[in-house]
Amino acid sequence: MQFGKFVNRIGTEISYSRFEGKEVNEYNLTITTAPGKKLGDQIVEIRESFEGFLTQYKLQRKNILFQRIFASDISNQAEELKAISFCSAVSYVQQPPLNDAKILTWIMLLQDVNSNPINQKEGENEVVFTHNGYSHGFHTQMSCPQQGDSYLQTKAILKDYISWLKKGNQSLAGNCLRTWIYVRDIDNNYRGMVKARNEVFAIEGLTPSTHFIASTGIEGQSASISALVTIDAYSIGGLETGQINYLEALENLNPTHEYGVAFERGTAIDYGDRRHIFISGTASIDCKGNILYLNDVGKQTERVLDNINALLHQAEADMGDVNSMIVYLRDRADTLFVENYLVENFPNIPTILVLAPVCRSGWLIEIECTAIKAIVNPRFRNF
Repeated sequence: MQFGKFVNRIGTEISYSRFEGKEVNEYNLTITTAPGKKLGDQIVEIRESFEGFLTQYKLQRKNILFQRIFASDISNQAEELKAISFCSAVSYVQQPPLNDAKILTWIMLLQDVNSNPINQKEGENEVVFTHNGYSHGFHTQMSCPQQGDSYLQTKAILKDYISWLKKGNQSLAGNCLRTWIYVRDIDNNYRGMVKARNEVFAIEGLTPSTHFIASTGIEGQSASISALVTIDAYSIGGLETGQINYLEALENLNPTHEYGVAFERGTAIDYGDRRHIFISGTASIDCKGNILYLNDVGKQTERVLDNINALLHQAEADMGDVNSMIVYLRDRADTLFVENYLVENFPNIPTILVLAPVCRSGWLIEIECTAIKAIVNPRFRNF
């Protein structure tokens, strides 16, 4: 993994990771503007910074796999954010950046090696990348605001997503590897989302005895004030038996179904030349599901990262393989401590720090990450 970070002449920071593969390279980058500027100026700065990055590293906008824009006031900003929506699978979420900028963005970008073409198709809120018999699909901004509550909205969203998967001869249980679920007013609407997800998963064959899906369920708002739940999802078609492994780290964490929710702590996918690892939103808990270190964000941060390390180790990886990280804080007042801790311990990882209450009030911090580890596995096709 290669890392880079620089601040350009207009004060915008670009932090990126680069994984070199046999046939496809992968970039993860975050672009963060300086605080104290108008929205229009920040939009211009992100656009110019990104275009400069593409030129410098000989990358192409058409090979963006996924983008998320974090905003401080999505209802008022959504229309203008289209100017920095660089692909179809773009996700907008109100989770205010904790550097006090109005917006920041996270982008996953591919690069072909030796001029091998990347086959990428875009549709409404979707990008599908096909290569070596695999089909990678990002589907974003799924919502059903016309339904009455978070339970009904979640059921409707998952029904629509299952229909989308079926069009590609895929299924929720067999092909969906990662979801991000944003819940408006999480303290009141989380329970309805969980109930609906549990019911749909049971019907689709996702149970404690089979497996679930790596996920983050967190406070977040879309531009529609009626949308209580919004979901982004990632699926893979063309996988063979044995390519997916689910991470538990039971010495650190308990199975999620023990406290009534249905998601995997982490998921690893093996290819011939790399292992992708998706670590779900992770909090400060022990192997029995108890919250550790109430009201101590420092100890909670350390425990969260201990838990993430345990999951990564199960996939034969470590924090050096992490190529992107999102940190969610419940209390803005904890920003400086967490920011300093991350800079001291993980200065290279492209990291996003946003305000977003977690689903249990005792959790002051939640962290998710992705990682890529170089492997050689002749059983499977390269990514």
